[in-house]
Amino acid sequence: MSVLRRRVGAFLVDGFFKGTSRVAKLHPRARPERHGVEVRTNVPYAATGLPEHLCDIYKPKDRPGPLPVVLYVHGGGFRILSKDSHWVMGLMFAGHGYLTVSINYRLAPRFPFPAALEDCAEAYAWLAKNITELGGDPTRLILAGESAGANLVTSMTIAATCAREEPFAKRIFETGLVPRATLAACGILQVSDSARFGRRRQLPPWILDRLVEVETAYLPEPARAHGFELADPLLVLEGGVKAVRPIPPFFVPCGTKDPILDDSRRLASALSALGVTNELRVYQGEPHAFHAFVWRQNAKDHWRDTFRFLGEILAAEAKS
Repeated sequence: MSVLRRRVGAFLVDGFFKGTSRVAKLHPRARPERHGVEVRTNVPYAATGLPEHLCDIYKPKDRPGPLPVVLYVHGGGFRILSKDSHWVMGLMFAGHGYLTVSINYRLAPRFPFPAALEDCAEAYAWLAKNITELGGDPTRLILAGESAGANLVTSMTIAATCAREEPFAKRIFETGLVPRATLAACGILQVSDSARFGRRRQLPPWILDRLVEVETAYLPEPARAHGFELADPLLVLEGGVKAVRPIPPFFVPCGTKDPILDDSRRLASALSALGVTNELRVYQGEPHAFHAFVWRQNAKDHWRDTFRFLGEILAAEAKS
């Protein structure tokens, strides 16, 4: 029964996010020109020829450069979705003046940890090399992602500011490119011990199934055998990292009905303990990844808070 339940739950949850994205893209408001944005699709950030190593570049029209840059990493439990399903994120950031690079990466279970982070490091290095040519400002880089993407950008932030031994972390650190802010929305920030969510509060079995699937797909035993600290960036931060470069401010939004809200709260506490500027925003009554439904009031409030936070951070950086 549990196997059948998991399959049905996966079909419904995965299908909902994929279907909603496809249908929404048919709406006239989804056209980039309506937002003053031009889009280059399927730009390779690695010379592998793989679709997992492509990115889309959203650029505001008629804005003086160089522009602040968002490197966006999509969510989907490390298993599903893509840059194509997350087109709305590119439009939202670019429509507010941010050159946005939205990336694909290899997905579990075929490619477990650390494949996704290796690809993120490759994209980071590619962006560091090409950011000026693209019209971006290397001193105003923002890392952003939701759910699994929030996990990945938090790990990337650690890699950019802390000297670590993992090859993919070194790849990021050695670029010298340091983010000025990190947006970690509704993140699953500790992949191991996914059962903890059920211990904290009673959750429907089909939700717990999805969380267990994240862990078993992304972090199977062979991946654990080679060390997996940066699969759990929350634990790294809670352990008291010693950064050699300043850890940038974090914006941490989540909904009260999100089953993994506790990770966002722990992230804010860990950052505060490290003396890192952060803002935790919890939106009443909202489920996981609610901000993708941009027409809803709490989603509008989230985006308003996001751009206010970024504006304050970048203005303070410019003044200093």
